Amino acid sequence: MAGRNIAQIDLHGLTCSEAKKRLEQKIKSLPSDTKELTVIHGYHGGKQLAEMVHRLKCGRVKRKILTGNPGETVYLLED
Repeated sequence: MAGRNIAQIDLHGLTCSEAKKRLEQKIKSLPSDTKELTVIHGYHGGKQLAEMVHRLKCGRVKRKILTGNPGETVYLLED
């Protein structure tokens, strides 16, 4: 969509606690006009990162979308 700021973060190789901290920092640092964050968590190494990403509660995240790729989740963000 034109004019829509989109960001991405890759959490591969991190522990759940490292990934959670990095993800929360990323969300807080994004400009308010960023509306979408693609979170790459992978799935070949187990489900722990994906489950953490799906459970994360953060004020700016208004919706989580499971895509056709089981190794990523898209967060739709509020201003």
